[in-house]
Amino acid sequence: MKLPISSPDQTQTRKADHLRICLEEDVQFRANTNGLECYRFTHCCLPELDRSEIDLTTTFLGKQLLAPLLISSMTGGTEEAGIINQRLATVAQHYKIAMGVGSQRVAVEKPMVASTFAVRSHAPDILLFANLGAVQLNYNYGLDQCLRIVDLLQADALILHLNPLQECIQTTGDTNFRGLLDKIGILCEKLPVPVIAKEVGNGISAGMAKKLLEAGVKAIDVAGAGGTSWAKVESERAETPLQRRLGMTFADWGLPTAECITSIRSAAPKVPLIASGGLRHGLDIAKALALGADIGGMALPFLAAAAQSEAALDSLVEVLIAEITTVLFCTGNANIEQLKSSSVLQALS
Repeated sequence: MKLPISSPDQTQTRKADHLRICLEEDVQFRANTNGLECYRFTHCCLPELDRSEIDLTTTFLGKQLLAPLLISSMTGGTEEAGIINQRLATVAQHYKIAMGVGSQRVAVEKPMVASTFAVRSHAPDILLFANLGAVQLNYNYGLDQCLRIVDLLQADALILHLNPLQECIQTTGDTNFRGLLDKIGILCEKLPVPVIAKEVGNGISAGMAKKLLEAGVKAIDVAGAGGTSWAKVESERAETPLQRRLGMTFADWGLPTAECITSIRSAAPKVPLIASGGLRHGLDIAKALALGADIGGMALPFLAAAAQSEAALDSLVEVLIAEITTVLFCTGNANIEQLKSSSVLQALS
């Protein structure tokens, strides 16, 4: 039986529910962690560095960032989401870090909410990512819709997020993923900006990453397990006992973030790689970089701060930068490239 496609109003309501649930309910993984706790840095007691000269700048998809940070895709489509995105964009501009917005499907279906995503005026210089669920390519979306959301943001790249588990649990979820890889390949060929493939918290395996790269995807965001469980989020929204049961059964489903980073980097040594999924502080980000990621993405910490104030966001970014800088200083590395090429991260036995 084919499930009904959700309406624009249902999509907008879902966006509001997601914000509320992520901020108010316990929707973190219960047992499956991001895997970064299995590693530690070798402390350098004599770094021979001036901490004030440590350089966190890096380049991703041809654009320079002052720190290896991504405000991961979260929200849009509601008044509250518009305020949050404006705050996030303002802070991203100030610190010259990257930002992604939440799925813009609702902006296509309901153009009057497009302004809640349109943050370029607040962040003219940042690396900015548009976002759409890849499965929508099987539900009457194509190049025209993707161009529209890229143009709306004046985005530097398009994230196609992959969320089969979430769609299985979601009310009226879109679960036809057949033939999607070929459609992604066609889109990559025709779209004038790079396409980034991203999971939503269950991870991307090395084998799947290779197929996506062969299709034309230019970067991978591993979005591994260990942070927010979207199975649990959808369980909180469940309208039937079946959905609620599915959400809790699969609450810990997925590949840990650390495992995704190492396996993909081994299979694709040069792919631009984003680490996200349960990163909660600068030490996590530094470990992800040392494992092979190019930048680290965080969602929930930024969302919680943005829901408070722009000042709270400023404080968060200052802390993250200080934490990453401290890791470099205390491992004797002057910049990100040195950290990534060093052997200062050890796996715990």
